[in-house]
Parts: sequence; structure tokens; C-alpha cells
Amino acid sequence: MKNTILSLLAAFSLFASCQSQQDFDLVILDGTLIDGTGAASFTADIGIKGDTIVFIGDLADNSYTTDKQINANSYTVSPGFIDPHTHAMDDLSDSIKNANLNYLLQGVTTVVTGSDGGSVLQIGEKLQEWEDNGIGTNAAIMVGHRTIRQRIMSMRDQPPTPEEMRNMKTMVERGMNEGALGLSTGLYYAPASFASTEEVIELAKVAAANGGIYDAHIRDESSYNIGLLAAIEETIEIGRKANIPVNIAHIKCLGVDVWGASKTAIDLVTAAQAEGVKITADQYPYEASGTHLDKALLPKWAFADGLDFETKFKDPQVSGRLRAAVADNMRRRGGPASLLIVFSKDKTIQGKNLAEIAAAWEMDPIDAGIRIIQNGSAAVASYNMQEADIQNFMQQDWVMTSSDGTNAHPRKYGSFPKKIRYFVREKNTLSLAEMIRRSTGLTAETFGIRKRGKLQVGHFADIIVFKPEEVIDHADFEQPDQLAEGMQWIILNGQLVLAEGKYLKTLAGRALRR
Repeated sequence: MKNTILSLLAAFSLFASCQSQQDFDLVILDGTLIDGTGAASFTADIGIKGDTIVFIGDLADNSYTTDKQINANSYTVSPGFIDPHTHAMDDLSDSIKNANLNYLLQGVTTVVTGSDGGSVLQIGEKLQEWEDNGIGTNAAIMVGHRTIRQRIMSMRDQPPTPEEMRNMKTMVERGMNEGALGLSTGLYYAPASFASTEEVIELAKVAAANGGIYDAHIRDESSYNIGLLAAIEETIEIGRKANIPVNIAHIKCLGVDVWGASKTAIDLVTAAQAEGVKITADQYPYEASGTHLDKALLPKWAFADGLDFETKFKDPQVSGRLRAAVADNMRRRGGPASLLIVFSKDKTIQGKNLAEIAAAWEMDPIDAGIRIIQNGSAAVASYNMQEADIQNFMQQDWVMTSSDGTNAHPRKYGSFPKKIRYFVREKNTLSLAEMIRRSTGLTAETFGIRKRGKLQVGHFADIIVFKPEEVIDHADFEQPDQLAEGMQWIILNGQLVLAEGKYLKTLAGRALRR
């Protein structure tokens, strides 16, 4: 039923209420709007002109003209989803993959790349390349601390010299000036793991001075080094001392040592928020993370000064210490059965967990893991989380939806549909309006993505039309690259790119700058 919300929305329509005949390029009629603010749904019509929403209200009197119209009766209409944490950089630069269909068919119209501290050095050039060649979704970039540190300092486990620090600051500032949304770090990964908190604070200050955000793959999501809770405290300290909004990337309780720690982690964040620190988090809806076996099992000191693991495993001075670290890391992740090989140059082990591989090779799982690492490592799905912690984080109003999408993991193809199918429809962990807000408006506000993430007059027309009960994720660990289904219409920057579930082969995405 059309209600008083419509009259308020119509009052803000761009000159629409004062004209007898309204002219639109595209009209969406009679949809159930969930606008990305967290407000209750309402029925309304939307008028689009060019790339912009110019009307939200009641067009029942037919006092308009339009080139195209969508009858959205019985459909949900919402802003396109925004994924704040992806690894889509290379895909967007690939002439075959740049349509970004794995995200678009999830309802994702904007992706943020350069996550976990891994980015490109020439951000302006990359954004321009996307504009010149075309991309299937909107895309933005973060400045990557890990990339910058490796460029300036190689893989040295040392503090930067004053000159090296100046050079890193210059590179952060250049990236921000070229349009980056902020600074991302991957403090779990070498060589960023060698950086002190003070180093990160100084670089974050540069991003803060340029209006950016600090996005953190925290130093420890488990008990690898300083521990999950201390890593969250470190992130809060960086936000406080750099005076910058911070976001904890893919927040989780990884491994047996921290299962059940979500409540304490949440308490740390909410206490920081109460004292004025701007802090949020994002999360993907899977119990298994994705990484490579060497990064899952080797201690960080093993990566210093290069990646010659063969020599290090044979060196009697370090081999015993290294093997002990592998054993402990395997334990904290839940044992060898929790590590599923999802991609390897050795196809005989692909699709098997480390316990099965060790049995087939008739060797200890620790030795089997070391052998795989010495042979070039492998991509793994690491079953290291509990659903209770996942749901606990998910229910916080400051936790966004993300994918952390990587090859051979279904999250790259199914994160947003899975959240609707499983956590909204089946588990009732969130309402649909809550899920949409955490996937649209909250994300746009947090990352400074202007005029997107909400159905509002004057915002860009990034809009998805779907029936929640029809949305389904097909990707799993056996077939991780299966496209999602259920989106019926997608409008991107005012252009129809999906109609009745069919992709129209239109590259309507834009390179987004801060």
C-alpha cells in the first residue's frame, strides 16, 4: 500500500512534482523497495534519467513518458550490492573476465579491490585502463601497504630507515591523490607482517589527511602471533592515533584456539566506538577461509629474505623449529582433515584434504604438508570457523557483507546469494532489510563511495530487482565457479545490464575515485 513515505520521497524528486509530463529513460513500476538505509520496505515507482534516480513515488496517473519500463510487482527492488573486499583487480583487467559476471550475477554492482595490502603501484593508470577498456561493474582501489613495503624494502624483516619511510609515505599519498579510497594492509602476510604498529600509524595518517579509510587484514585472526583480540586492539590503536576510520576485513575467529571469542571481540569494537573511534568490519558467510598452504602453515619468519623454503627445510639450524611451527599451525587450524586442497599443479591431490593425502602417501600429515609446500604449495580451503561466531558477528549493525573472493573458493561466486538463501531465509539470522543495508548503504558510507548504496533521488541508478526466494548460490567447493541465479533485472549507472535474468553484454561499470 502506498503510504506517507511516498509523499516525502516525491517531494525530493528532481523537479518531478512540478511538471505535468515527466520524461524518463527507464521506469521501475510497483516494486517493493528496500532502500539500503535499514528502513522498512515500501511500495513505489522509480524514474531514471541518464545515470541518475530522479523520481521515487507514485506514477499511477501515467503522467510520464519512458523508453523502457520494468513491471516490478511482487519483486524486491534494492540498491546494487557493494563488495568492500575483493581480489578482482586482475579479472577487471582481463578482456574476457572484465564483465565481472561472478559478481554481477550475485547482484554486486560495485567492487573494492587492492585488499589485504596487495594493490598496484600506479592506481591512476589502472583506473584509467578500466575506463578505457570497459568493466562490467563499478570498481574502486585501495592503496596496498604490503605492495608498497615490498617495493621499497623487499622482504626484509626490519624497520624502515627514515628515507624508506618517506618513500612509503610518498607512495601512499600519490595513490590517494590518484583516487584510492584509503590504505589497506595485510599484516598477517609477509612482508607487511614485519611492520610495526607505529609504521602503519604513520602511513595511515597520510591516508587520513586525504580523507581515506584504513582497511585492515589484522595481524592475527587466531593465535599465530599476538592473538585475535590483541590484533583487534592494535587496529583500534591505529584508528585512534591516526585519526582515521578503520575497517576490520573479513572478521572471524579462525581456529580452535579462538572459537567462541566473537563476543569478546565485539565488546572490544563497541567499546572503541563508544569512545569515538570509527570502526566497522566486513565478513563473508562461509565456515572455510581460503589461502595457500604455505601461508596457512609456515611461520612468518620463514618468509623473510625470500621464499627459498627448500634450503630452510634442509638447514639443520632451522628445520626442526620450522617443522614444529608447521605442526602447531596445522593444529590451530583444526588438523589435517580441515585443510582441503582446492587447486594444485599436482591434480592427483586436488579435491582431497591433507589427512587423505598423507594416508595415500603413507606419511605423517606434517611431512605431507611440507612436501606440497616444497613443490610449489597449493590453494586450500581451511575449515576453521564455527557458525555461532559467524552469526554473532553477522548480527552486529556495523558488520558488512563481503566476499574476499579468490579462485577455487565459492565465496567469489556466491557470498551475497548465500547470505540471502541461508542466513536470511533459512536461519533468520537477519531480516532481508538488514542484509541489504549491510550490503549497500552501510558499505557506501564506510568506504566513502558517494551517491551509491541507497535508493534516493540524486543517487546513481545502481539497482537490482529480484525475488528473494529465487536467489540461489550454486558454487561449492567441488564446483566453486558456478554462477549464482535469481537476479532478474540489474541497472548499472542507469543502463540495463541484466533483463529477465539474461546478461545483455553491456560494460556499464565505472572506475570510482575517492
